[in-house]
Amino acid sequence: MRLLSLFLLVPLAVGAQQITVSTAASLTDAFKELGPKFEASQPGSTVRFNFAASGVLLQQISQGAPVDVFVSADQDTMDRAVAQKLIDPDSRKNFVTNSLVLVEPGKDGPGLKTLQDLTGPAVRKIAIGKPATVPAGRYTQQTLTSAHLWTVLEPKFVQADNVRQVLDYVSRGEVEAGFVYRTDATLFGDKVKIVLTPPGHTPVSYPLAVVSDSKQKAVAQSFVNFLFTDAAQQVLAKYGFGKP
Repeated sequence: MRLLSLFLLVPLAVGAQQITVSTAASLTDAFKELGPKFEASQPGSTVRFNFAASGVLLQQISQGAPVDVFVSADQDTMDRAVAQKLIDPDSRKNFVTNSLVLVEPGKDGPGLKTLQDLTGPAVRKIAIGKPATVPAGRYTQQTLTSAHLWTVLEPKFVQADNVRQVLDYVSRGEVEAGFVYRTDATLFGDKVKIVLTPPGHTPVSYPLAVVSDSKQKAVAQSFVNFLFTDAAQQVLAKYGFGKP
């Protein structure tokens, strides 16, 4: 909640059309590029981003954090937002897709080839997102459960707060393997090596919606609409996101 608390310390200009978009951490780089483009397309409007794991963002919204648009990395978290009446269900849309991948350190990795290799002695620690709050962690749990490896590997898990933290652990060689999104792994270049794209999990699709308590619903809806423009989709594609 550190980022969000910083927002609260900055007074808004009277009449300013400013929105806060709480968005899954895996969209950090793409949205940082999209922010200025949206502002250029909407004179007088500004957008601020709060990046964290989807479950953490939902918890913040449920506790009254001033958020205008919620972007989740999975459908389950958005379903919970609907159940809690925290978002406008009519504004909900899927706007990008992604892939879960198994990665190892780019240098001196264990040379993994299959999921089964994770059970070997060369792999002592495996970084995953916390399944309770991180969608990538839930996708990982689905994958390993499907492969009958979740219980076997559980003693090796190092649970992270979001996918970027998983990548940090892997890229620094603090763990021998980790599960992240392909888009994040690609950003880290040769610091990590993509081993495989595992099956056995629900498709990775990202929904977004206007938050029910938004004080700037018109601007919030404009941001949602902007993400479906050719200009925005080109930026998202550049960072490796697929179309819904």
